[in-house]
Amino acid sequence: MSEQDLSGKRAVITGGASGIGLACAHEFAGRGAQVVIADVNQEAAEAAATEVGGEAWVVDLSDTAPLDTLELDADILVNNAGIQRVSPIEEFDPEMFRVIQRIMVEAPFLLIRAALPGMYARGWGRVINISSVHGLRASAFKSAYVTAKHGLEGLSKVTGLEGGPHGVTSNCINPGYVRTPLVEKQIADQARVHGIPESEVVEKIMLTESAIKRMVEADEVASLAGWLASDKASMVTGASYTMDGGWTSR
Repeated sequence: MSEQDLSGKRAVITGGASGIGLACAHEFAGRGAQVVIADVNQEAAEAAATEVGGEAWVVDLSDTAPLDTLELDADILVNNAGIQRVSPIEEFDPEMFRVIQRIMVEAPFLLIRAALPGMYARGWGRVINISSVHGLRASAFKSAYVTAKHGLEGLSKVTGLEGGPHGVTSNCINPGYVRTPLVEKQIADQARVHGIPESEVVEKIMLTESAIKRMVEADEVASLAGWLASDKASMVTGASYTMDGGWTSR
């Protein structure tokens, strides 16, 4: 049994029904937090909430207008929801570019905005943004995703600067390719745009820049998120923690 150091805290996790989000839900619930699974998929959100003894919040983060007036009760906010499209810029669907910015930049801004008043009132809060190595480096054919992750990095830093005097920290986690459904769905698209077989995508595209030749596991990311939520990380803010097998060392 892990230390119950988050007992009494309420953690809201977007994209919490699968992948990194679900791993974070288990991490926080195991440490005593009350977890809210925020996800567009109602069935998956309710199943995940049942798994961790939490609650489901069915929300479509591509529809940001309702979030303008949201009041969010959260001690810990994990901005994790995201989607990916792989395409050359000249072929990239403009509306899909906008949707990715809404889900991965605009929605995190609005959720942070909604959560900060309560965090400030309590004098304690943690904003954890699941960024990516692509928040620090670019890859071809991922214009929308790279743009969004770079924007999230800036938002996280500003949140850290403003939140610091109020006991609120904000940090990014920057993994390389994580073994999740989101990454697995990319393989066919990567094969198409690079003109290689799907069987070669992981080795020749996804892991080519990493010194450690394997994917990151979701529970490894969740473990770092758990530490960032703890009081031991109270002096860590505005930071970007790489977990990329050495990719950004180049």
